[in-house]
Amino acid sequence: MAVVFEKPSLLQRVAPMFRGFDWPLVFVVLVLAGLGMITMYSSGFDSGTRFGDHGRNMLIAGFIMFVVAQVSPQQLARFAVPLYLLGVALLVAVAVFGITKKGAQRWLNVGVIIQPSEILKIAMPLMLAWWFQKREAKLKPLDFLVAGLLLAVPVGLIMKQPDLGTALLVLAAGLSVIFFAGLSWKLVLPPLLVGLVGVFLVVFFSADICADGVSWPLLREYQQQRVCTLLDPSRDPLGKGFHIIQGMIAIGSGGVWGKGFMQGTQTHLEFIPERTTDFIFAAYSEEFGLVGTLALIACFIFLVLRALTIAMEAPTAFSRLLAGAVGMIFFCYAFVNMGMVSGILPVVGVPLPFISYGGTAMVTLGLGLGILMSISKSKRLVQT
Repeated sequence: MAVVFEKPSLLQRVAPMFRGFDWPLVFVVLVLAGLGMITMYSSGFDSGTRFGDHGRNMLIAGFIMFVVAQVSPQQLARFAVPLYLLGVALLVAVAVFGITKKGAQRWLNVGVIIQPSEILKIAMPLMLAWWFQKREAKLKPLDFLVAGLLLAVPVGLIMKQPDLGTALLVLAAGLSVIFFAGLSWKLVLPPLLVGLVGVFLVVFFSADICADGVSWPLLREYQQQRVCTLLDPSRDPLGKGFHIIQGMIAIGSGGVWGKGFMQGTQTHLEFIPERTTDFIFAAYSEEFGLVGTLALIACFIFLVLRALTIAMEAPTAFSRLLAGAVGMIFFCYAFVNMGMVSGILPVVGVPLPFISYGGTAMVTLGLGLGILMSISKSKRLVQT
């Protein structure tokens, strides 16, 4: 008697790929993506194909997230060392024969123009999570020192380009892994206190240290100007302080409820510089006001907390450290962007996740989300 096997339908074959997805995470990302498309439609009204390109970039990021989610954390660990070495090698190549634009040498022509520093936003936490998992049973102070050196090499190369924004994000991703691996508070508090004292002294003596002709050690002239402009944007209201002043005006003019969709005067009269990229938060706040801003912040808080929850429930040290680092990457993206637009942080060129226009950053976000999905799926498989 012949046995006839029914061929599974397309839905039956595809359904297992979505099994184990973290749907709360998917939901908040879809909300942020929707807000991003709405804001881009308004702020990019006269920027050609920005709205359509932004939608395309989101679809690419979604596809990358879906593909990476199918890869187990154990397989992701195999890419840690090769991806880190590739990223560092490309950063060295940028330093030797990279492309220079607007005084910064950040890009490399390999048939297409790429920015290798973006690779390190994911490669760095991958590498450090792999490093600490290998030494989980016999962790020593020397292991933290080696991790610090692994972090210092790419951060130093990125600072040399110079690219302060990306360097800060890579540094934050690496330091979060080192901290989550068990770095003692006794080693964390002293540099933190020194940093706070340094910030206080800079603010208190800002008039003297920002005077013409004063040079700061370890900072390039444009970086020094950014800090001084943050402390007093009115020093150069039509030049270096213009971005911060216009951003604060737009945010404040939105009031509680905002001026309404497509009704932002600062946005549509083109007072806000870079209104589709770094300063899109100002355009959003102007049109949706305090209520819309709080809703956006709530979405980012939920996203970060969800990532940290996935980290706490992860089945291995590698997964736990990696998920925690990805969550901190999202936090740093949002915090630094909102901070610089609202005038509490220097302008460093960091996009707002899912809201700002940018293909490379969107790919990085897709990779990060895919890693979180992969870890979440592995947790559910272990539980079942």
